[in-house]
Amino acid sequence: MMSLLQVSDVHVAYGKVEAVFGVNLVAEQGCITTIIGPNGAGKTTLLSSLAGLHPLSAGQVVLDGADISSLATEARLERGLVLVPEKRELFPDMSVEDNLNLGAYHRRWTGGRTLRGDLDQIFSLFPRLKERRKQTAETLSGGERQMLALGRALMSKPRLLLLDEPSLGLAPLITRQIFEIISDLCRSGVSIILVEQNARAALAIAKYGYVIEQGRVVLQGLAIELAADPKVAGTYLGKN
Repeated sequence: MMSLLQVSDVHVAYGKVEAVFGVNLVAEQGCITTIIGPNGAGKTTLLSSLAGLHPLSAGQVVLDGADISSLATEARLERGLVLVPEKRELFPDMSVEDNLNLGAYHRRWTGGRTLRGDLDQIFSLFPRLKERRKQTAETLSGGERQMLALGRALMSKPRLLLLDEPSLGLAPLITRQIFEIISDLCRSGVSIILVEQNARAALAIAKYGYVIEQGRVVLQGLAIELAADPKVAGTYLGKN
């Protein structure tokens, strides 16, 4: 497999307080790479910096051979790097359909007729969104809002999808559905970096994983091997 994203010696700071220390990470084309670790470990900060929402204090981010370290968020989006943030950040007073269309905003001059076909594909993937297409986002359940956040990201035609805590606040049944959808997206050709507190579920669908603690990568390896690692199992997986 070829690497799609290469993160080299990345440091991220908030003022004088450093939150991410020398992280090296590779995301392969067509695979799910997961990042697990405790709350406050720097996982969300790392994703935000990859998406261009927070500047690097040092290091390099390379997407498909091109250095994007200094590019703005919009430029990274145009190159296919798309973040679905932890808080989903939907437009609550806008309809489901309008929220989805906003995901393709940067394609408005080039998308043409394909945008309608893309919207139909999203509704095929998320039938519940089609049923609620005219409802405002604020009327949706937590699971439906996560589906809408994923759908909006997919409307931008991502090459690499950054998912920050997609199961946060969701019931177990809905969580399983969301992870099934994430697996399906990967099989359809979308590469994914998944930050997730539900380490067991994340490692079950990922190919490769990283464990971050206090802003540093402390373990990495094939997801199946991390899941069997006694330290990972004892700290992050809990009981079956």
